[in-house]
Formats: sequence, structure tokens, C-alpha cells
Amino acid sequence: MAQWERLMQLHSYSQQLHELYDRDALPMDVRHYLSHWIEKQEWQRAARDPDFAMVLFQVLLENLDIQHSRFVQEESFLMQHNIRRYKHNFQRYQDEPCVLASTILWFLEKEKEILQSAELDEQVQLLRVEQEAMETTSQQDLERRMAGLRNEVQCLEHTMICLEEQQDEFDFKYQTHKMEAVADEAVKKNQVQLLQHLVNRLNECRKSTLSDINKLLDKADDLIDILVKKELVEWQRRQQKSCIGAPDNVCLDQLEKWFTCVAVCLFQVREFLSKLEELVGKVSYENDPLKAQKPGLQKRADALLKNLLKSSFVVETQPSMPQGKGPLVLRTNIQFSVKTRLLVKFPELNHSMKVNVSMDREAPQIKGYRRFNVFGTKSKALNMAESQSGGMVADFRHLTLKEQKCGGGGKGVSDISLSVTEELHIIYFDTVFELKGMSVDMLASSLPVVIISNSSQQQSAWASILWFNMLSQDTKDIRFFAGSPTATWLQFGEMLSWQLLSATKLGLNKDQLDMIGHRLFGKQQNYNTFKVAWSKFSKENTPFTFWVWFDGIVVMVKSYLEDLWRDGLIMGFVTKGKEKALLKKKQRGTFLLRFSESVIGGITFSWVETTITGEPEVKTVQPFTKDDLSQVPFHEIIRNFQILETDNVPENPLLYLYPNIPKDEAFGKYYTEKGGGKDTHTKLKTLEAKSPMSDVAQGEGLEPINGPCGEAAGESWLSLLSRPKPRQTNGYPLIVELCLAVPVEALWFIKPIGEMLSISSRCQVTAMKFPLFLLISVVSVGCFYCMYGHTGVLNWCPGDWVELTHLCHLSFSSDASVCVYLV
Repeated sequence: MAQWERLMQLHSYSQQLHELYDRDALPMDVRHYLSHWIEKQEWQRAARDPDFAMVLFQVLLENLDIQHSRFVQEESFLMQHNIRRYKHNFQRYQDEPCVLASTILWFLEKEKEILQSAELDEQVQLLRVEQEAMETTSQQDLERRMAGLRNEVQCLEHTMICLEEQQDEFDFKYQTHKMEAVADEAVKKNQVQLLQHLVNRLNECRKSTLSDINKLLDKADDLIDILVKKELVEWQRRQQKSCIGAPDNVCLDQLEKWFTCVAVCLFQVREFLSKLEELVGKVSYENDPLKAQKPGLQKRADALLKNLLKSSFVVETQPSMPQGKGPLVLRTNIQFSVKTRLLVKFPELNHSMKVNVSMDREAPQIKGYRRFNVFGTKSKALNMAESQSGGMVADFRHLTLKEQKCGGGGKGVSDISLSVTEELHIIYFDTVFELKGMSVDMLASSLPVVIISNSSQQQSAWASILWFNMLSQDTKDIRFFAGSPTATWLQFGEMLSWQLLSATKLGLNKDQLDMIGHRLFGKQQNYNTFKVAWSKFSKENTPFTFWVWFDGIVVMVKSYLEDLWRDGLIMGFVTKGKEKALLKKKQRGTFLLRFSESVIGGITFSWVETTITGEPEVKTVQPFTKDDLSQVPFHEIIRNFQILETDNVPENPLLYLYPNIPKDEAFGKYYTEKGGGKDTHTKLKTLEAKSPMSDVAQGEGLEPINGPCGEAAGESWLSLLSRPKPRQTNGYPLIVELCLAVPVEALWFIKPIGEMLSISSRCQVTAMKFPLFLLISVVSVGCFYCMYGHTGVLNWCPGDWVELTHLCHLSFSSDASVCVYLV
């Protein structure tokens, strides 16, 4: 299909097309009538070749003449005028045909962009359709049934009118017959026969009406069953998943439409039944079906309506704190908000239904179970002003919780004991629906919440919310953690993926999930049969649990690496063994970014070097944490990272992002300025020194944990610079650690052999014998170099004051600091 024809079919993009051709450079009429010819020409070549451009220019004018002749024959005066004007305007390109070619080429490229956007939208829509195909079919079927119910109510309304007319006719003739004194027996007999015929017809009509009402109630019953037991339950499950990051649709507008439709129909049925009661009061007879069947139908209609109304009161937005980690985690004395909604929308009830808030109506039999009181604005009216869609809502925005001084659970407390963050509570909302003689008490409840008293409990509390809403579909099971079930690998992986998806719009792929499986269960061919226990997720290896590690990564990515993660530049979850295998197959300078396995909220990069023997060697830097990333963006660290190569020349070893993307091509769009700036370098110099480690030092698939170069090094070099600290060296206690910072203002040149720098200080000896090791580090432009001095054993007596002098060969660069440690 031609490009222009495809554009004509994009009705949703017509506005963009009109805006594109809202110019005189290429009129839409010309584009339309010459579309086939325009799309077949080589405009790119014409934009470079003046001779070829002139040929196309002449042919364009000839085509316009042909179109003009056509409109003359069709007697289209307006188009004749327009084509003549367009041709005149194109004459200005007589001397610059390449400009015209470039202009047409630009329009064609813009058209392609519109088509690409449309195709992308179509693909997204297809994915949604595939995911929700059955749901959509079900909804369409439900819509048809709703329309059928409304149609039957309209038909029944017409039937009621006919029934009333028949009864009025019978009543009029019957009353007339009673008032007239007819002497002629034959006439009297005919009148009685006529009245009998009318009453028989009235009786049949009444039976038919009652049957229609019964059938209508059957259909309403089926629809209520679908709405309450299927659609509402599915929405509640989607809301549960949405609370823990799933991209599920939790909009209530469609459900409100359906609930309101059925409720309106049932209220009309109640009006029909009231009308039948009125008709019975006017005319009745022996074996009248209305007297026999109407009470049963009335009872059934009321029961159906009450069932629908009770289910229509829901919590639309679950309780959440403004600065919380997620919904359903509440803190005492901190305000939270929650919104309730009535799914049957009757404008006459606006501001008339009061909603009240309460907590835990019945305490479970759990040892030490706490009780809470709700404070703040605990009563609000349902109204349509606080909802963007005009729904009936009560939006509570200033509620707080305070723990009751007395507690300890309910009667018959069991020996079950739960931690604070495993203790689940429910918030209740009650109101009364009163309309047209119908009064219904309504009760809605929140999903279980975890109530904490300290912000340090948020992480653990959020883990409980994730686990409950991932697994439990019983939204009132507050004893859930008394015997928490395990999660299948598919459930668990999906939940983890949602955490990053909700934070960055990009979840986890299969390879990344496999790495997580490797961390939990070791290397396996397939993890689908594995199950994850609550203890393995949130309790084992406290405080460095799996959840603490994973959540640290999510927080770091959301805070500092969102764009890089969303663009797929961070491999992230990859074991060291796999990292090594991937990089050793690549060219020198290839690097990848992964999350640390032993530092909470840490990210590092590894790259491949070539040794003197030509063998590949993988090197890694100590992880960067939020302390580093808050000072310098990660892409700037990658951009300016350097190590000291041969001849003391700093070099950036990071050349290609895995698999083979040039570094500047991958990260260029994030760079703050073209060549890096003074401010960036200044910040880099204040960062913790990141020392490269070879793969030999790391070990196969292991995380180095010893020494300042390992990922688990708890102290940063910055912290060591700030204060003396006792340390252990080869089993001997080091009593004194000296730190002397010497700023170097000018350029230091390499010292010739025999020429040495002297650094002196005094310390008091408290050990008879200990090794002496002098470490000198130079921090410069974000790079880390170290040179090692002489190691020896000194013999001093405790209490002696000694002059420490050590000589060593040094190489310095400008604007550096010399740090001396006695260890």
C-alpha cells in the first residue's frame, strides 16, 4: 500500500497530518493528487544532483498541467484555481530545484515518522489486546447483556402501560354494567360474556407481566452474579497487584457503569411492583395471580438490589502515606490518605451519605496483637466533586493512627507471635444507603495494612505487603504470616520485576531473573519448579537478607540510574562467572555494568584488558554507592574514569559497552557538556577511590571481601583520611594509624633513584613488636594509584616516643594529595 494511502487510513493521526501540511511549501492537494508519482521518485538523489532535480521539477509542472486539464473537464472551478496557483508558486524553484527536492524529501520523512508512531501504537495495542483478549470478549458479552436488560425494562414499562389500559377498560365497563339496569336477558348475557372476556384477557396479561418480571429478575440475578463474583473480584485482585507495582488497570468507571445500570433497572422493577400493588387495590378477583406472586417477586427484587448495593461500596485508593515506600504501610502519628467509592451513581445522593472510619473490629487471637485508634476527619460525605470522573467518593486525606495503651489480642489468645512488620490490620468504612424506600447498611474494608512506629521498619514492612498481595486472595486474612505459604518461581519473579517496572518502566528479563535464581538456589538448569519461602525472601542472613539487597538496588536505580536502566544500558543482574565468560570473548575495552552482590545499593563495572602474553584479563572496580552517585552522575564516572597505564599516562579503559556499542554512542546523550568540565573533575576527585581488581584476584564467581579493593570493604578511603582507626595486621594489634595529607600545588616530577622524600611524625609505642607498612595513595582526577614502601619490624619499648621517618620513591601528578598511613 502506498505511503499516502496508509496515512489516509490513520484517522487518529489526521490532526498531525493537517499540522504537517499547514504550509505552502508542499500543498496537501498536490501531495494527494500526485501521491503515486511523488513516492516513486528519488528525491534524495535529486537533493544532491541539480540536473536530476531539474528533470523532476519539469515533470512536476507537467503533472500539475495534467491535473488542471482533468479539473477543467470535471468543471471543478475551485480545484482549477488551486492547481494554477500551486504551479505558479512552484516556479520560484526554477533556479534552485535541489531546494524543492529537499523540501519534498523532508515532507516524506515526516510522513514516515507519523506512520512509525502509528505502527508503534498499533503494536502496543495488539499486545494489550493479546493480553486482555478474553477479558475484552467477556466485557463485550457483558455489555450486550446489559443492553438486553435495559431493553427488557423498557419493554416491561410498555407492558405495564398496556396492562393498566386493559384494567381501566375492564373497570369502566364493569362499573357501567353495574349502574345500568338491563331488562333484556339476552343483552345482559352478552354484557356478562364481554366482561368475562375482558377479565380473562386481564388475567392473562397479569400472568404475562409477572412472568416477564420474573425473567427480568433472572437476568438481573445472573448479571449481579457476574459483577459481584467475577468482575469485582478480578478488580480487587488487580488492585492488590497494582499496589505492589503491577501495571494493571484499576479504573472503576466501567464497573460503576455496570453496577449503576443494574441498580437502575432493579429500582424500576420495584416501581413496577408498586404499580401492580396499586392495580390490585383497584381491581381484583378470585385466583388473582398478582396477589399470589407479587410478594415473592417483591422480596426477590429487594434481595437482589441489597446484594448489589452492599457489594458496590469499595475502597478505590488504598491507605498510603505521602512519603511512604508504597501503599498499605502506615506509621503511627503520620497522616495518611484513603478513598472510598460507591459504584452505584445516583446524583440525588450527592453529599447525603456519611462514611465513617474505624479500625480492627475484632482482634485476632494472636499474642501481643496491637490495637489502634483512628484520629482526624473520620466522617465524610460521599460526593461527586472529589472525583475526576464524577464518581461518588469520600476522600479521607488527614487520618492518623495511635496505638492503644491496652492491647494484647482478643479472647483466647494463642501462642502465635508475629513481628511488628508481620502484623496485619484492616481499616473499615461504613455508611447507609437510603433511596426510594430502600435502606441498606454498607461496609467496605481496606486491604491489610502494616503499621510501624519507626521509619527504619519501612523496608521490612513493605516486604510483608509484597508477600501478602503476591500470594493471598483472601483480603481479610490477617493471620496470613502465622503460616505464610511459599511463592512459586513464576510468582516471585513477576513480583520482583514489578518493583523495577513501577519505578523505571522497565522490568526484569529472563537472564536477569536467572541470576537472581542463581543467588537464591545456586546454578540450575531451570528455576520454574523452585519455590521461595518467606524466610528465604526476608529473614535469612539478617540484616543482609535477599530483600534488603534487592530493595537497595531498586532504590539506587530509581534515584540515580533510571534513564540508564530504562534504556537497557545496565545489564545489572549478572553473576561474576557469567560476566567473566561474556567479557573474555570480546575486544579490549569492552565493559558491562552490574549490581554488586555484596554491597547493598552498589553498582560496578568490569572491563576486559589484554595482558602482555595476549590473554584477556577482566578487571573490576570497587562498587559505587549512593554516596558516590549523589556527587557525580554514573554516566560521568564512566566517561571520565581513568587508570594509570604504561609510562604513568592516565587512560580510560572503557571503550565499548557490551556487546560492542561505542561508549560515547551509548552514553553520549546523557553527557552534561561536550568535553567534561572542571566541576565534574573536581567532584570526581572527592569520590572514594575505586581500585581496579583483576579477575585473578576476584576468583571464579566469588565476590572479593578483603582489603580496600574488595566490594565488601566497609570503610571508604575518604573515611580513613578523616580519623585514625585501630586495625589488625597479621595478627598483631596496630595501636597507631597515622594519616598525613600533603597537598601538592605544583607539578612533581619522577624522583631519580637515590633522591627521596622524607615524611616525619611522632607516635607513642604500646606494643613491643609489630610490622611496619607504609602505604602512600595519590587521589587525582577521579583515579587511584598506590605505591608500596618498605616493610620491616621495629623493636621499641612500650611508652617510647619515636620519630618515624620513611623514605620511598614517588611519582606525583599536579593538584594531588599524598596520604601516609602507618599500618
